[in-house]
Amino acid sequence: MSKQSQALSVLIVSTLAFTVCFMVWMMFGVIGIPLKKTLGLNATQFGLLTATPVLTGSLVRVPLGIWTDRYGGRIVMALLMAATVPAIWLMAYATEYWHFLVIGLFVGLAGGSFSVGTPYVARWFPKNRQGFAMGVYGAGNSGAAVNKFVAPGLVVAFGWTMVPQVYAAIMLGTLVLFWMFSHSDPAHLVPSNVKFTDQLKALKDPKVIKYCQYYSIVFGGYVALSLWMVQYYVGEYGLDIRWAALLAACFSLPGGVLRAIGGWLSDKYGAHSVTWWVMWASWIILFLLSYPQTDFTVLTVDGAKTFHVGLSVYAFTALMFALGIAWAFGKASVFKYISDDFPQNIGTVSGIVGLAGGLGGFVLPIMFGALMDFTGIRSSAFMLMYGVVWVSLIWMYWTEVRRTEVMGSHAPAAPFSRSFAR
Repeated sequence: MSKQSQALSVLIVSTLAFTVCFMVWMMFGVIGIPLKKTLGLNATQFGLLTATPVLTGSLVRVPLGIWTDRYGGRIVMALLMAATVPAIWLMAYATEYWHFLVIGLFVGLAGGSFSVGTPYVARWFPKNRQGFAMGVYGAGNSGAAVNKFVAPGLVVAFGWTMVPQVYAAIMLGTLVLFWMFSHSDPAHLVPSNVKFTDQLKALKDPKVIKYCQYYSIVFGGYVALSLWMVQYYVGEYGLDIRWAALLAACFSLPGGVLRAIGGWLSDKYGAHSVTWWVMWASWIILFLLSYPQTDFTVLTVDGAKTFHVGLSVYAFTALMFALGIAWAFGKASVFKYISDDFPQNIGTVSGIVGLAGGLGGFVLPIMFGALMDFTGIRSSAFMLMYGVVWVSLIWMYWTEVRRTEVMGSHAPAAPFSRSFAR
């Protein structure tokens, strides 16, 4: 088989594996709804329940990225998937809140698959196509939407315990397919004379810290809202779990599938330009989403009149769809930064940045729940995200935009050209 055919095969089965891993990782976003009622959880406890798998999936990303550089993505991905199967199956037999938290930590290992597949796939492609390849692989984020299509039907038809049983079988079948159609190339491994401490030196680079902050929004926010949106629709608009999951998928699906387009745009126009516009789009959308359902009374010449201001379910879904598109592009553009700036250390740096994004996905649902318990306002989740995006815009302006030469011989030729001052 030619190298090109092997690269295509690796890309396809790795994307499939990541989709299934992400579907499993987001499982609590749906089965958490009946569990919340059964266990009598408040919003903060629900946030912790949904976020627990995200914690493990985040913490293992750095070591997994390093092991991928050293041992190869094929063996690391296969072992990772195999390790999650027993934990997924055991989820069906949990009965207490702490059972779900403990088992969720092991199920969360599936979330570490991103920092394995990203460098594994990227090294099979030339530099000018790495953004697109990583974008295609990253489209496996759409597993969050697949979860919303599959899990609600299983919950309604058979009860929530059927979901982990079916997901364990799917993970096992995907593991077999991945091993059959993936390949290894010794040339992709980090030389054996490179020390563990040498790989971790990337942590000292301030650019890595900045990319972590960007990714905590476009990925961490995506994960958090994917987990939060089903119960948001149920509580805010009174929908049943199937309709709520279907509408929530309008955010999750483009947020995963369109990542490949974000990779292509980043290859063509540069990581900075794409990320800059993603942040501005997010700022505008989150401002609109933050406004709570409000009734106010105005004293007019004809007496008091009451007005209602708030997003309808259709307007809300349209804005979430747009936010999903923006974050899909942003997830790809952040990793284009990494492949441009750290071509010899993609695994380690992607693991570090992925860790930051995953920790965002862990912390945010808990904060969403705490804010809702404290304020009683569901849209406080979007208020929080709006503030976080402000931080990124200011940071990006001072470190990148102000250093761009607007006029002169080094000014960008087109508005979307590469404008990051290196």
